[in-house]
Amino acid sequence: MGQAMRKSLARAAALVVAVSTAIVILWILVYPEPDPKNIKYVLWKRGLYGMNLDAASGTMIGDSNREMLVLGKTKTELQEKFGYLSTLSEASPYLRGCYENSEWKGNDVLFIRKSPWMIVFRGDKAKELVLIKGC
Repeated sequence: MGQAMRKSLARAAALVVAVSTAIVILWILVYPEPDPKNIKYVLWKRGLYGMNLDAASGTMIGDSNREMLVLGKTKTELQEKFGYLSTLSEASPYLRGCYENSEWKGNDVLFIRKSPWMIVFRGDKAKELVLIKGC
């Protein structure tokens, strides 16, 4: 391989790195936290970044595809994704009261961390994701 060819390849590689870096910087600036298009959240959803899990559960509110994170998953899989799940007795009095006066009363439920996200289970799989608010 000639010297001209090596220089050409080096320039092309440098250009690819520069453009990729510019895209990532622009992405970070255009979609700051807690936007669900934020690069940290997007990478976390795909298991490629160790995001703050409380921030992640908060960011889910604006994520139109949040169900894909939960539905069809087992309790163990969800604990691995979210760090921990809270039982009904560990949930806040507000969340417990909402549950008690809801159509989900009597169902097997867990909450994502200390968030208002309630997961309804049927058997060993998550069947519904509910944002508890304004009850």
